[in-house]
Amino acid sequence: MILNALLIALREIRRNLMRSFLTVIGIVIGVAAVVTMVTLGRGATAAVRDQISKIGSNMLIVRPGQDWWGSGTLFTAADLDAIELQIPGIDAVAPMISSNATAVFQEKSRGFSIQGSNADYFRMANWELALGRFFTEEEVADAAAVGVIGETVRKELYGADVDPVGTRLRVGSTSIEVIGVTVAKGLGGRGEDLDDNIIMPHTSVLRRLTGPKEGRGISQVRISAIDGYPTSKIVADVAALLRERRNLARNEDNDFHVFDSQELAEVVSSSTRVMTSLLAAVAGVSLLVGGIGIMNIMLVSVTERTREIGIRMAIGARARDVLLQFLVEAVTLSCIGGLAGILLARLICGPLAKAIGAPFLFTPGINVLAFFFSAAIGILFGYMPARRAARLDPIDALRHE
Repeated sequence: MILNALLIALREIRRNLMRSFLTVIGIVIGVAAVVTMVTLGRGATAAVRDQISKIGSNMLIVRPGQDWWGSGTLFTAADLDAIELQIPGIDAVAPMISSNATAVFQEKSRGFSIQGSNADYFRMANWELALGRFFTEEEVADAAAVGVIGETVRKELYGADVDPVGTRLRVGSTSIEVIGVTVAKGLGGRGEDLDDNIIMPHTSVLRRLTGPKEGRGISQVRISAIDGYPTSKIVADVAALLRERRNLARNEDNDFHVFDSQELAEVVSSSTRVMTSLLAAVAGVSLLVGGIGIMNIMLVSVTERTREIGIRMAIGARARDVLLQFLVEAVTLSCIGGLAGILLARLICGPLAKAIGAPFLFTPGINVLAFFFSAAIGILFGYMPARRAARLDPIDALRHE
């Protein structure tokens, strides 16, 4: 019976193709919008987590000033030692000194970002080697004139296919030996090139390039937490320790900021999920509009086919047969719209994800859910017209002109 009703429904849809297309356009747009919003939202969340993972997992960053962009009193080597020795749950601590200098190799030169840190920094920040090696703690202690360059530096000064390991590179007023090349990371969260830098021991940067400022030269402290240890506890402990070392009174605000990468990832992911849900809910309005369109057209169809309904009832069709017939037609229309919407979403999600720099993550669950929701829309809005058709009096229906 259902198969027969489906065949009759397809025949009626084919008979009025343009009207059927205009009827389901709301369902198509609604399903496509919902699927697209959810897919892009998941892709954006994954992109944010990927960008944060590039600076290191379980990473805490301590900066001077009251926010990320603020400025204030820099940190000392004694601050690093105190954090590493007195704060539980810490895996490693790395100082960061940032500077800019012109690097020269043979006839090529260009300004690059200079990063100074210790040997633990490479492991903490998830750096991998393409060539050579990282510098050691002994070289950090000796302020050795060595450096590890990024892929962009290699391309700009040496060429993409040249092995620069062992060469001498002039950086500012000093000459260093290139001991390694890092694997390319690409762009960071703010669009900066993460491979456009030269990483040296922080002691070498202080001694040979920048010099300490009033005994303080560390502009950033990176802390890697032990897996499973609550980073919120480390944040509180570091803040309390630095307040004590900086002699801040109880009523004084912090003149430093502790940034938790995990917390940022959760906040951004939560915000993205909320925005995705809101946009998907707005897009869901199109589904309701499409459902109203289906109900309207089905009511028109009942009026147009009143005589047909009367004939069917006269030759033995029951009220529930008529109800099923029109309900199947409504569900068929909405399901066709749902499938078309899913196909449209698949076509536009790829280019849109590429445009916003997010991966295209196909989610079968949301596609299946959107399809069944479109079918539910057909049942919900198709029931009233189907019920109206089933309640027609056969004699009155046969007399209808």
